Amino acid sequence: MKKFAVAAAALALFAPAVNAKSDSNPAPTAAQIKAVLEANPDIVLDVLSQNKEKFFSIVKQAAQEDQERQAKNQAEEDQKRIAEAIAHPLKADIGPNDLVRGSKRAKYTLVEYADFQCPYCARALPTVQALRRQYGKNMRFVFKVMPLVDIHPYALISAKYFEAISLQSKEKAWKYYDKIFADQTQLDSQGEAFCKQVAQSLGVDMTRLEKDVAGPEVAKLIGDNTAEFKKLGFQGTPGFLVNGVPVFGAYPLDYFQNIIQKIDAAKKG
Repeated sequence: MKKFAVAAAALALFAPAVNAKSDSNPAPTAAQIKAVLEANPDIVLDVLSQNKEKFFSIVKQAAQEDQERQAKNQAEEDQKRIAEAIAHPLKADIGPNDLVRGSKRAKYTLVEYADFQCPYCARALPTVQALRRQYGKNMRFVFKVMPLVDIHPYALISAKYFEAISLQSKEKAWKYYDKIFADQTQLDSQGEAFCKQVAQSLGVDMTRLEKDVAGPEVAKLIGDNTAEFKKLGFQGTPGFLVNGVPVFGAYPLDYFQNIIQKIDAAKKG
């Protein structure tokens, strides 16, 4: 983009020379000008130094136009992708061990794959809460923990505590979810000690919890989430499915609302 802007500015500065002509003295061709500039690069520097303000103004305008063009192209591609996903939605496996808020008969299902140590997942939490408030009984929310073990040192252990708590009580697992995201900085600084502290505050059976954290059932739950996450084409967290339409990242509320509006429009059409 920067090279494009600079090139555009340079062409704009030299354009008058290319366009100026008379019957007795025709303007040089672009190829002739290029040959002269290549042989005498100092000419370019001299022209630019004498037209700094104009040059940088053109660079700024060209860069802005290029950004707007890229944003427009990206938006158009995104809308095409959403339309295709509505026609051919992806499917998450929602089983009895998954944490679900809302009715199975809800009009919309929002599935989230998230890492407790991911700052973008914490940033997405208010959006999830706003969607649940706005759509009420028409919104079912499914949370699937997805630890990014390569970049977050406490992602796996916090996920294991979550799944182990859910084996005892879904309600307490949701409270763990709320507390961990609310105090993510404590997880960053204290690691497993914070997970254990939260679990104790919820009144879970700590002896069973310790066993389950290290057990095969919890490992399988996390492994199944990881496999599904990759199968659906997600690479980072948070990843969402809105009635099967994938959302790759912590997008703002209106982005999700737009998808839901398109889902409704497709059903009516």
